[in-house]
Amino acid sequence: RISLDRDEGEIAEFERLLTRAEIERAARFRFEEDRRRYLSAHTMLRKLLSEYLPGGAVPIEFQFGPEGKPAIPESPLRFNLSHSGQLALVAFTLNREVGVDIERIREGVNDEGIAHRFFSQSESSALSALPERQRDHAFFRIWTRKEAYVKARGGGLSIPLDSFDVSLDSAKAELLRAPDLGRWEMFHLEPNPGYCAAAVAERGVETVRISTI
Repeated sequence: RISLDRDEGEIAEFERLLTRAEIERAARFRFEEDRRRYLSAHTMLRKLLSEYLPGGAVPIEFQFGPEGKPAIPESPLRFNLSHSGQLALVAFTLNREVGVDIERIREGVNDEGIAHRFFSQSESSALSALPERQRDHAFFRIWTRKEAYVKARGGGLSIPLDSFDVSLDSAKAELLRAPDLGRWEMFHLEPNPGYCAAAVAERGVETVRISTI
């Protein structure tokens, strides 16, 4: 769990670990706050990777999958990054694919019809059946669980969000329908008040720990 509201000095300390492509992308952000938070997320990711990997003081070159998921060539370390608002999450595993998603909970998102357009019929119906006061949190539970699954698979936009089902229960995250259902475990995360998050990893993960930097 990473706070993205870091001062420029701390960002600059680790900015040397970024690639030219990351620095150029940061420069294209229209708003200064978005640029700073992007740099915070990616510099802290690189800092953490440098602590796990030998020779971490130099920029780490990623290898990208067909849909853009980054990986480190010839390393058993797997990782995934997500950020929203003032927070980021980075998930690390060994020898198991992993995906993570975090979202700042916003009111009235479901009123925009997103669930109807992108969720499966069973998910959309279950969401609509809830009392109105519960729908915002339930929407983001579904959304983060679906995004974490897609990111774990490395499928990006090639995996339609209505092609699989997840639970919306507040206590238990679960993949209910998917072509590779037996491959994955899903975890509900509570990184901070006002945020919702989920992680998905290949089966065999014994412990999930959240630490803060």
